[in-house]
Amino acid sequence: MTVRRTLRTTAAAALVAVSVLLLGATATPTPTPGPGTGPVPDDPSDPVRAQEYWLDGARIREAWQTTRGEGVTIAVIDTGIGKVPEAFGDAVIGGTDVSGTGSPDGRTALGAVDGNHGSWVASLAAARGAADGTGMIGVAPEANLLSISVGFGAAAAVPFSEQVAEAMRWAVDHGADVINLSFTTNTLDWDESWDDAFLYAFDHDVVVVVAAGNRGSGTSIIGAPATIPGVLTVGGVDQTGTASVEASTQGITIGISAPSEGLLGISADGKLASWNGTSGAAPIVAGIAALIRSAHPDIQAIDVINRIIKTAIPVPGVTDVPDPLYGYGLVDAAAAISADLPSVDKNPMGDLAEWVRLYRRAAAADPEPEPEATPVEVPPLPAADAPTEPGSPLLPSADSLRYGTLPLVALTVPGILVGLGVTAAARRIRSARVRRTPHS
Repeated sequence: MTVRRTLRTTAAAALVAVSVLLLGATATPTPTPGPGTGPVPDDPSDPVRAQEYWLDGARIREAWQTTRGEGVTIAVIDTGIGKVPEAFGDAVIGGTDVSGTGSPDGRTALGAVDGNHGSWVASLAAARGAADGTGMIGVAPEANLLSISVGFGAAAAVPFSEQVAEAMRWAVDHGADVINLSFTTNTLDWDESWDDAFLYAFDHDVVVVVAAGNRGSGTSIIGAPATIPGVLTVGGVDQTGTASVEASTQGITIGISAPSEGLLGISADGKLASWNGTSGAAPIVAGIAALIRSAHPDIQAIDVINRIIKTAIPVPGVTDVPDPLYGYGLVDAAAAISADLPSVDKNPMGDLAEWVRLYRRAAAADPEPEPEATPVEVPPLPAADAPTEPGSPLLPSADSLRYGTLPLVALTVPGILVGLGVTAAARRIRSARVRRTPHS
């Protein structure tokens, strides 16, 4: 990746030098047009292009006057990018499968339900479009793609957390400048293996773009990987720029908003499909990130993210940013490329390394000391009775007399006396009756 970026930088510098010689002006840090920049084959009257409302709404067509994403590589970690020549042509320059069930090139659609998902995502990011300017076109139609297939549920033989960690590293090692993750785990936390995998991407200057998730799919609040510090989390809006009720969710880590309703996508079999969700909003932003990196070859990943959020179109009524629905606002491709912004020294979306230090390594390195046990004072027991000489179990002892015989006598003697008195009284009554009985 370093060699490729160096070559891209050298070519860009040569173009700037030529322009300086011809115009006699001083070079300024303005967007550098790529070698292939020129009129984009684009027919807005084409029925398909007319449906891609985000091309104008997010000022992508305007950005194409500067760059179309040449020289930048977007890794799509998803269900696989289908082999559709008219859509992707030579766009896919590499791929792999990390699910254990796909093909080695990562181009086999995985999943009976979601198999087309990866192709839809890739087409929004970098579909080529037809040479005559018709058919679906992606945000960065000259960017390269990496197809890394992952499997969900039964479509995988490898645990999902392991798939993602391996996919992230593979993408970085194979030249990704931007990584797109259009999935959610529906949980705020993430597997610890993702710490190193995402740090690996950040340490290698890669922009990681993540979907926020959709309420319509049961996601009421963002989940990992959208909760990982440092990623650019994308929320969704409808055609009017209003936060989508079904095709988006909310959360404090949302950085930017992009269209998530009425989207188009090219399926693995080449057919055009309509779909909704932040899974589509994310690759629109990933494509814009590719345009920025193509226009500014030397730019750092953290500056790409900063440009996207700082040039966002404000949402009416939203005063405090980032907003849990819109983040910093609606994405604006042309402004993100042309704005004159100073470089930043930290990722505006957070620092994963610091988070790991605070919440992972600190706990492991400095475990909480076990509380010291305080002795409990127990009052002394009463003195034991003096031992007695053992005797025959058949003879009474002092204890048996005290607790057995004497109480028994005390109860029995009165009972006997009462019984004798009753008997004597009964005899007297009987005798009296006999005396009163007349003789016949």
